Amino acid sequence: MEEETLRETAEMGFVIEAEAAAAMMTELGVASAPELLATLVPAAQRLARPTISNFPVGAVGLGTSGRIYIGVNVEFPGLPLHHSIHAEQFLITNAAVHGEAGIRCIAVSSAPCGHCRQFLQELRGAAEIQILVTSDGPGSAFRSLSSFLPRPFGPPDLLHKDHPLLLEPHYNKIALLDGDEEAEAAAGGGGGGGTCNGIGGGVEARLRVEAEGAARAAHAPYSKCPAGFAVADGRGRVYAGSYEESAAYNPSLGPVQAAVVAYMAAGGGGAGKGFEFVAAALVEAEGAVVSHEATARIFLAAVAPRAHLKVYRFRSSADPA
Repeated sequence: MEEETLRETAEMGFVIEAEAAAAMMTELGVASAPELLATLVPAAQRLARPTISNFPVGAVGLGTSGRIYIGVNVEFPGLPLHHSIHAEQFLITNAAVHGEAGIRCIAVSSAPCGHCRQFLQELRGAAEIQILVTSDGPGSAFRSLSSFLPRPFGPPDLLHKDHPLLLEPHYNKIALLDGDEEAEAAAGGGGGGGTCNGIGGGVEARLRVEAEGAARAAHAPYSKCPAGFAVADGRGRVYAGSYEESAAYNPSLGPVQAAVVAYMAAGGGGAGKGFEFVAAALVEAEGAVVSHEATARIFLAAVAPRAHLKVYRFRSSADPA
């Protein structure tokens, strides 16, 4: 049954619609959606990519919409460890990519590290999110996030109570600067026209549009430097991610990692194929005090050295939301 659950989870990608979750509950004989989360954790772990630590972490969360989101840890050989994506970060970013409004509860294979406990503070009502650690054994129960981090530092310490938080709509008002762009092509990767690294279909234009949209949706209330990143694979499919800041700064998830989550959540790089990126675009503020360009270049050099990167600058037309 576990193998079948793994197969079904992989086939559905990293998101299980509410109707499919209800069918799985019936098939597995579980009484509630939170109970179902725990049964899916082993399958989620097998989707992890802990290529450095060999310690797979799987997280499964229930959204307020009734959808279920999978999160896994992802590590990148050749890059510093802080480029890694934690399972809980993956889960929340996966939910954001799919327009989820909130997370009710999470089952995770190992206790959330301090990094993730802090990252989760960016959600509205974070203290009441219920967490189940499956490695605690059969008698384990859901506990509130506040019991894992009883005296948190977070958005209430730095933001107005009505400021939009992570998973809430953001409308960062940006205006791209005409003619202010920078490109770098690896061997064989030229720019211009409707092709990029041999991929047609106006992929370069679509990368720019998707990265700009991700920048508009970014959660960057502390630096006021929203950013978006988009990647294209060899089939010309585009995946984008938004910058997600943490009040504690270090647990923030960059737009590059967020785009990787979007790529994996859509089924990209499965079956050990790696990250088949051929082109990328970054949209960020002119003169940003928090810039992701260097990170993007370092990341692509290690993960997809032939990928062509373009950087587009914008000037904020108003304070970002």
